[in-house]
Amino acid sequence: MSQFPKVQFLKSVAAPGQFPPDEGWEVAMAGRSNAGKSSAINALLARKGLARTSRTPGRTRLYNYFELAPGRRLVDLPGYGHASVNAATRESWGPLGEALRERQSFAALLMVVDSRRGVSEMDLGLLAWAACPAERAHVLMSKSDKLSRAEAQQMLRQAKDSLAGLASCQLFSAHNGEGLDEARGLLLRWMKAEKK
Repeated sequence: MSQFPKVQFLKSVAAPGQFPPDEGWEVAMAGRSNAGKSSAINALLARKGLARTSRTPGRTRLYNYFELAPGRRLVDLPGYGHASVNAATRESWGPLGEALRERQSFAALLMVVDSRRGVSEMDLGLLAWAACPAERAHVLMSKSDKLSRAEAQQMLRQAKDSLAGLASCQLFSAHNGEGLDEARGLLLRWMKAEKK
């Protein structure tokens, strides 16, 4: 049985005025374009096709809200980096991001980083922008199944060094399930905790 039995797509947001009511708790899911964010969401929530996956960078262009339980939401943010979107769409992410960060319900950040590429300056910049306490910021080093065991462990060590004091991290694969229970457990703990 799914640990998120009532999960459902809530709405897509293109402007700050479209956000759900600012109450309860929400975790933002962020990552560079094509890091495996949509696959991670589908694996974590045990719902095939809940978040659309694509080989094309920048497929997620809106803020997509999913209700995990009453008053508990996950918001899928557009990928950053080399996303192939027009300038007007990219510029809209700034005001949206600021509005999200100012919400009382914004509680945590779950970031997806391609383990083959490691933590980038852009990833560190987003963590700094979100300004979540380290215990409420976590990085999934995705696509770990595409590395050898030794390579994956080396990338994890490098990520931990880069993220020291900013976020925790772990190896993760939506393909073979590595780290899935650990990541779900963290999400469930966040869901049960009060924000402050």
